[in-house]
Amino acid sequence: MSKLDSFIARMQAQRACIERAREWIADVPGVIFELGLGGGRTYDHLRERLPERRVIVFERNVYAPPELRPPPEDLVLGEIAETLPPAAERHRGVVALVHSDVGSGDRSAVQALAALLSTTLPGALAPGGVILSDMALELAGIDEQDLPEGIAPGRYFMYRRPR
Repeated sequence: MSKLDSFIARMQAQRACIERAREWIADVPGVIFELGLGGGRTYDHLRERLPERRVIVFERNVYAPPELRPPPEDLVLGEIAETLPPAAERHRGVVALVHSDVGSGDRSAVQALAALLSTTLPGALAPGGVILSDMALELAGIDEQDLPEGIAPGRYFMYRRPR
């Protein structure tokens, strides 16, 4: 598969998973954590599809255009290993949705990041809350979910905390 086709498949999976998660969290109060702002496309989609939700974005370096950036109070700058754990503790049990698209081609970095997310996110997630990730996670007390129809296994990952 070409890099372009792979990117398109990832974006289609991301959109389908966000739509499924939106249905699941309709009656789950709480904020959204967006891990990785990148160009701001997914953040823009989340704020459009879930306008009533506060979206807190974690990013190392912001390069998204100004109109695709969160307000300063919803932007957490720095290395995720340093910024996510205290934020997860501050929002313990009140995060309705986590969207994580921070993987890279560096296998050891991805493994370290997956380990960090696997240990940090469960405590922040609200009952009924959902985690969407571009990498497989091992989350205690949180169940992996089937992907929407048409999404290849391993393309994206969905997890949901029981109520």
